[in-house]
Amino acid sequence: MRRRHWADLACVSALALALNAPAAFAEGPGVIDPTLGIPLPEQPALLLLDDEKPSTNPAATAPAEPDSAAPPDAQTATLPQAEPGMVTGAVTPSARPETTLMAPEPQLAPVAVPDEPVTLDIPQIDLPPADPALVAPQAAPVLRSAEPAIAPPDLPKVVVDLPAASSDLAAQILARAPEALALPRLGERERAEILAAYEANGHKPLWIDGKGWSAAGLRLTEKLGRAGEDGLRPGDYPLPAFEASDKGSLAEADVRLSALAVLYARDARGARVDPRRLSKLLTPTLSLPSATEVLSELAGAADAGAVLAAYNPPHEGYRRLKAKLAELREHQDDTPLVRIPSGPALKLGMRDDRVPLVRARLGLGPTEEPVFDRSTATALATFQKQAGLPATGILGAQTLAALGTPATARGEQDIVAQMERWRWLPADLGTDHIMVNVPEFRVRVIRQDKIVHETRAIVGKPETATPIFSHKMDHVIVNPSWYVPPSILRKEFLPGLAADPEYAAKRGYVVTRGKGGISVRQPPGERNALGWIKFMFPNDHAVYLHDTPNRRLFANEKRAFSHGCVRVDNPFLLADQVLGPEWTQERLKRLIGSGERRINLPQPLAIHLVYNTHVVGADGALTTFEDLYGFHRLVRQALEQRG
Repeated sequence: MRRRHWADLACVSALALALNAPAAFAEGPGVIDPTLGIPLPEQPALLLLDDEKPSTNPAATAPAEPDSAAPPDAQTATLPQAEPGMVTGAVTPSARPETTLMAPEPQLAPVAVPDEPVTLDIPQIDLPPADPALVAPQAAPVLRSAEPAIAPPDLPKVVVDLPAASSDLAAQILARAPEALALPRLGERERAEILAAYEANGHKPLWIDGKGWSAAGLRLTEKLGRAGEDGLRPGDYPLPAFEASDKGSLAEADVRLSALAVLYARDARGARVDPRRLSKLLTPTLSLPSATEVLSELAGAADAGAVLAAYNPPHEGYRRLKAKLAELREHQDDTPLVRIPSGPALKLGMRDDRVPLVRARLGLGPTEEPVFDRSTATALATFQKQAGLPATGILGAQTLAALGTPATARGEQDIVAQMERWRWLPADLGTDHIMVNVPEFRVRVIRQDKIVHETRAIVGKPETATPIFSHKMDHVIVNPSWYVPPSILRKEFLPGLAADPEYAAKRGYVVTRGKGGISVRQPPGERNALGWIKFMFPNDHAVYLHDTPNRRLFANEKRAFSHGCVRVDNPFLLADQVLGPEWTQERLKRLIGSGERRINLPQPLAIHLVYNTHVVGADGALTTFEDLYGFHRLVRQALEQRG
């Protein structure tokens, strides 16, 4: 029993030494773990008490002597006496795990520690039987890999920043921006806003990707190249050229494209021509976008080209003109024209060697004498009306220039000039609005893009033209008084009052003198210049829509008789449309003669006084109206001079 006990203890001790001896007794610094690359903690020494040392005399009680065979540096310990039946002794560590632990008794064989990994014989654990319902119907278990049954999603593309290249390009943008923004029609404010936009973006490019245009940049260049489709001039937006290997060239092209996009967006909104410089009666409120607005919208758009195109008018009238322009260009007339030399103006009855050429240009037959007769003057007047010129029948410099322009080219110029005036209107006309087309002498009420009411109108005479602008109608006055406007007061009443102090009273007007001067008012009544009702939209021109006592004038085809206001035929029908069902025309007529009465509209109604001399119908047919005040000619000439 002692031998077996000693053998078991020896085997356990040997196993402990084999597992722990390399870390516990290695010389020098701590052992480095080969997997983790960190030092392992030092293992404590294995100590055996004296009473655990093997002894041949189980009855011995004296302390055991140290083992003389142990080396001097061996760690030993003297412990109390071992209990009977326990094996005691000194343990000497070695540098190798293959130590032979010898029992002090000669009859025990040495126990060697093998160099192979230790295999522990662990008995298999008995598991309870599995539920047959939960077992898959397969003959044998199949070992599967750790891959998931569902394929993993595609990983996002890795975007690699190149700090050095980006930094160089940003530096080039900062250096080249002033030169890139040197466009003649680009204002200082727009240039400053573009520079600020790049500064806010860290001077990184907006349209350059790698060594060329990005997808957004390509869409912008494509739209700028097709600017002519919208009546704009592609030459105003010359696309920048660059060398892909030249960072300075790339940087300048990026900034230049931003400038061209801003220029296009503002032109599309009406910046090419300042209408107020053409006439003081052309006072539309232009909605010109800032450079900051344009670049912020383009940079964040999925389709930058479509966003840029959207700055053009969205109205149906504009889209029809655009289609007509494409049609004219598709069927251009290349027939050579008769060249008429310049010279003095030709009038009826004059003799001139150019008369046969004029007649040939107008499609008239030859005559025996070169006389500018009535047939020539009549044909020339018709041509002038079609060309938007005053139909005088006199061959002047403007008419001579028009005769030298091909019919298709002249038609294009007319369409483009009319498209330009559409840019003067707000992008949102209003779901419900009133449209007064001055050259057509018509008033229309539009609701939900449908004309619900249309009537004839009388507009201003050429010397007292009706102004062109947009506003909001907010109230109606029944039984109005008419306050003579300053222009009429200055031209008519003041000279009359200077000659006759009773000049105004004899005509039924009331003169009021105050510190600021005098005012002349016509009280309500049947003879009142405003009739029984007027439609108010307060504006700087002091014009409005109103009734008139001279209703017979509506029978004329050309109805330019007023001092600037718009007289409306059947005004109570119009009131029925703008005031809503509560105020019917029967109810309004019962107020006639009962004193001035103001009635507010349920909500303000947009009103647009426009100058459309060229209108394309739903069937694609082009209708032209006389250039009553010459505004069309002014716009066309301004666009031609810009070119």
